[in-house]
Amino acid sequence: MSEAIRTAVVTGAAQGIGKRTAEVLAERGYALALLDLQIPEGTLQSVHLLGAEALGRAGNVADEAAVERFASEVHQRWGSVDALVNNAGISFIAPAETVSAKDFRRVLEVNLVGPFLLAKSFGERMLAAKRGSIVNVASVAGLVGIADRAAYNASKHGLIGLTRTLAAEWGGRGVRVNAVCPGWVKTEMDAADQSPETYQDTDITGRVPMARFASPDDIARAIAFLADERESGFVNGHALAVDGGWTADGSWETLRLRHR
Repeated sequence: MSEAIRTAVVTGAAQGIGKRTAEVLAERGYALALLDLQIPEGTLQSVHLLGAEALGRAGNVADEAAVERFASEVHQRWGSVDALVNNAGISFIAPAETVSAKDFRRVLEVNLVGPFLLAKSFGERMLAAKRGSIVNVASVAGLVGIADRAAYNASKHGLIGLTRTLAAEWGGRGVRVNAVCPGWVKTEMDAADQSPETYQDTDITGRVPMARFASPDDIARAIAFLADERESGFVNGHALAVDGGWTADGSWETLRLRHR
């Protein structure tokens, strides 16, 4: 008897971590439902070349009606999904005293309310099936404070709190919920954040014990690990830092560099 096909949902799938996560899951035999603000045509082409069955849709993760339509279509096509990857998110860099309430709310809507809406819509069917994995893409900014990112940090701290709460609430009913907390990753978002000269590559590589940025592949493989019940079946409510040691290292700069 052939093994039943596994299905995963990936948001923010058009580029960066989301695109690479879709590719890694496709390599592992998942069918994929992909969501972004625009239909992720490039990612669809990539995963189709890898042999994956996939659909892509355009939608705003913070729009409850759009999320429900997407979930309904995915469930009609495949039934309950095995994994949900809440990757869609936006960055916002500004001194806290200059951030408007409108901008603060916009970041929270995408980075925190959106993952809740996706978890609610897909989690309901997972709970009925008594199995499933939700992986929320948080950040080291959800573990520590980083200046000039009040809205972003608050959203990612909140996402880790949501992760732990859903893990406590749903774990006993077969649905695991975990978070991946990337450090700085070389993606299109990083390039946009750097463009106003807010930081340089050396600010990151000098601070990370492993002396480099993460790649999207580094993060995607951690996500795939948490998504797969065969590999992480007793991991629930965990915030996995994939940061090259950023949050582990309390050294000052000269001490850190001395050991390279």
